[in-house]
Amino acid sequence: MPVSSDPNATGADVGAGADATSVSTGAEGALPINELFASLQGEGTLAGQPSTFVRTSGCNLRCWFCDSYHTSWEPTGAWMDRESILDEVAARDPDHVVLTGGEPLIHDAAVDLLRALDDRGYHLTVETNGTVVPPPETPIDLASVSPKLASSTPSPERPPAGVDPEQVTDPASDEEAPSEAAMERWAEKHEAERLDVDALATLAARYHTQLKFVVTGPDDLPEIESLVADVRDRLDERAFADDAAVSGTPDRSALPDDRVLLMPEGQTRDRLAETRRVVADLALEHGYRYTPRLHVDLWNDAPET
Repeated sequence: MPVSSDPNATGADVGAGADATSVSTGAEGALPINELFASLQGEGTLAGQPSTFVRTSGCNLRCWFCDSYHTSWEPTGAWMDRESILDEVAARDPDHVVLTGGEPLIHDAAVDLLRALDDRGYHLTVETNGTVVPPPETPIDLASVSPKLASSTPSPERPPAGVDPEQVTDPASDEEAPSEAAMERWAEKHEAERLDVDALATLAARYHTQLKFVVTGPDDLPEIESLVADVRDRLDERAFADDAAVSGTPDRSALPDDRVLLMPEGQTRDRLAETRRVVADLALEHGYRYTPRLHVDLWNDAPET
C-alpha cells in the first residue's frame, strides 16, 4: 500500500528535505511511510521469506542506482503514527517484518517502532546503509547492511534512473537547484558520508549481520575486500580490548565469508540479465555468497514488491 494519500496518515506529506541525519517531523512516534505491503523478501539470506515491508521515506545518501528513488531523490509518502503502522502490519499474514527505506535509522521513531514490533513477537530485519547505529538494545534479528561503494556515487554522467532532473533538491539548501549543481553537491555529500567502518563494526558486533554489496562489476571487488578486511580488523581490535580473544588469531565469527553477499546491480529484469552472471562468477571466485533479486525477477520494477 503506497501511503502518499493514505487516510490513516498523520501530518504533512513527506517533502524533499526528508534526508537529514534525524527526522522528527509529524506527530509523536510518527514515521514518513512510503510503502507498507506484504511480499517475498527478494534479497539476502532470507530471500523467499514471506515478509511485511515497512518502507520509510528519506535518506542521508544518494546512490545513482537507487531502486527506491521515491524515498531519496524524490521522497514521497505520508506520516503515519506508530499505532496505525502496527495495525497495518497486524492486518497482514507474515511474522517477518522488514524495516527498510530510504534509510530507516535516520528516524528516531524507527527505534520505538522496532521495540513495539518486537513486543508483538515479529522477526525483525532492518535494511540499512550502515552509516547510522541505533541505540544499544534496539531489537534487530537481522541487520541487513548495504555499504555503499565508490561506484554508487552519482554524477552528471551517471544520473539516477527514473528521477526528474528538475526535482533534484540541493542538500545545502533543501531547495530545488539546477540539476547538475545539485547532483555535484549530492555527489560530494554522498562520497564523504557513504562509509563508516566504526558503525559497520558496531552493527556486526551487536547483531546477526549480513553485508550486502550492490556490485556493478569486477572493479568493485578490491574495495569490497578492503572494506571487509577493515571491518574485521576493527572487530578484532574490540575483541582484544575486551579480553574476549587471547590466542592472537583473528576471529571471523562475527563476519564470516558467507555473511558477505554480492548482489547484482539492476532495477529491471533486462538490467539484471546483464549483471547477474558477472556477479555470480565473482562470488564463486572470491568465496562470498551470491544473492539474487527475486522481486525484480518475479515482478520487474513494479511498486510494492
